[in-house]
Amino acid sequence: MKTAILILSDPKSGTDEALGRVFNALALAQESIAAGDRVEVTFVGAGTRWPGVLSQLSHPANGLYNAVREAVVGGSCGCAAVFGASESLQACGISEIKSHALAGTPGIASLRRYLAEGWQTLVF
Repeated sequence: MKTAILILSDPKSGTDEALGRVFNALALAQESIAAGDRVEVTFVGAGTRWPGVLSQLSHPANGLYNAVREAVVGGSCGCAAVFGASESLQACGISEIKSHALAGTPGIASLRRYLAEGWQTLVF
């Protein structure tokens, strides 16, 4: 199985819901990897802020994030620019994805690719 996990929740929202969404996204990634599935985790929208937060050793999901880090393919470049996360992504070693040219942006992650390639696509 091919599972694409798209994380859009915003860690700056300060809600338990945002933490719950990213935690469940990472838990699904971990379970899918353990089952031998092909997994890609992509941070888009305000979700591009998550890697900087999850990389903090004190964050409750840090261990889970590190366990699935190999499946993180990157963060949307244009989204990171809009949400002020470009430097944070770079500092965390997360690639900025520019696979879809979009006017007025440096390029964003192509989400359609997952659909076109038959990935099971989940949004958190």
